[in-house]
Amino acid sequence: MERQRAFIILIIVLVVTAIVTLVNLPLQLGLDLRGGSQLTIQLQTTDEVPEITGDRLEAVRQVVDKRVNGLGVSEAVVQSVGEDRILVQLPGVSDPQEAERVLGGTAQLDFRIQTDNPEIQAQINVRQQELQELIIEAQGIEDPEQREAQLNLIEEKQQEIATLSENLYVKSELNGEKLRRASYQPAQQSNVWEVVLEFDNEGGQLFAELTREIAGTGRTLGIFLDGELISAPSVSAEYRSTGIMGGRASISGGSPGFTLEGARELALQLEGGALPVPVEIVENRTVGATLGQDSIRRSIIAALAGLVLVLIYMAVYYRLPGLLADFALIIYGLLTLACFSLAGVTLTLPGIAGFILSIGMAVDANVLIFERTREELRGGKTLYRAVESGFSRAFSSILDSNVTTLIACGALFWLGAGLVRGFALTLAIGVLVSMFTALTCSRTFLLITVLGFPSVRQKPQLFCPDLKTKNP
Repeated sequence: MERQRAFIILIIVLVVTAIVTLVNLPLQLGLDLRGGSQLTIQLQTTDEVPEITGDRLEAVRQVVDKRVNGLGVSEAVVQSVGEDRILVQLPGVSDPQEAERVLGGTAQLDFRIQTDNPEIQAQINVRQQELQELIIEAQGIEDPEQREAQLNLIEEKQQEIATLSENLYVKSELNGEKLRRASYQPAQQSNVWEVVLEFDNEGGQLFAELTREIAGTGRTLGIFLDGELISAPSVSAEYRSTGIMGGRASISGGSPGFTLEGARELALQLEGGALPVPVEIVENRTVGATLGQDSIRRSIIAALAGLVLVLIYMAVYYRLPGLLADFALIIYGLLTLACFSLAGVTLTLPGIAGFILSIGMAVDANVLIFERTREELRGGKTLYRAVESGFSRAFSSILDSNVTTLIACGALFWLGAGLVRGFALTLAIGVLVSMFTALTCSRTFLLITVLGFPSVRQKPQLFCPDLKTKNP
């Protein structure tokens, strides 16, 4: 009896912990339930890559997957579709344009040394002054057509500056391929961020050589992203002998500098690596929350209806053990949902299906136990011995059925993708928790009822209605 009391305390602690967990860590919902963004990426062929092979498709998928992980999207789906497309689903992402920039950007990084050509620099200075004047003029234009024309002039001027900047700098061997890590952090100025680069050994040596060459000369080190100058820092004379050692550099983003979103976006693109081939976003759509809420409502109704019908059936057919199993089943639901929350499971419609199916698995274990208990009672055993034998004899069957289900879940999770993996994970968690509740909660409730209430021991018909005589 002391052992059963200890189990009761354990069960109470687990139930309270589960409730606290669900209150403080609400379940995360997938794209089909809470909405989000869905993008379809089309791989493009080039003269160097005339054919999209399976290896190239997988290489692009891996780069996109890295960038998705950097976005911090839980339970995102990144999978190949056909021979040259990739489907990306981002639950909860409200800005599909940001996702498109991060996932589709090439992020080709290279470093260039400024040449000693005062004529080109003078032309750039003139263009930059003209650009500032155009920007100031655009702020005072209210007519939409005139404002659009002014913006076109600004874009043309920016392109002129970019072209001149390319001629002002000479490419070096230092590029993004030698980048080991990219991160972002606050700069010294308020509300301004910078991207920090860490190179491998070869990149660190090249960076030191480049900075040594321009140190104290007044020339700048041009940092180009996709051929566009994004930063041009100078190097002080103190590094003239050794250059900047350590293989670490920072990108400020020029003036006015990076915002948090801009620095984060650039770091993600650089960290994820360059795409092996050009890509095009052929579809970018937002999945509305209305459909998700309707799916949630229908799923909850289905889950509750199934649960209530199971509870009623167990109570009517198995009498007292069925009522005790109902309490264990409710505990099972709380513990399973808490496990989903702690494990970071993103609940999708297939995931809900897996959870509902696992409820059936939990009931199946109790059915085996109770039927075994009835057989022992019909064989003449006392109620206590019948309950103990029912659990011990049913254990092997319960274990075998659950292990085979877990093997199937493992295969689905390992070989499947996206929503299939979500279904496998939720079903596996449900099966494991159902074994615990059936063999611990149900057993503890039954033994405490039998041992703690003498009147129950005198009425084995509460466990087996067709039993004609009382067992001593």
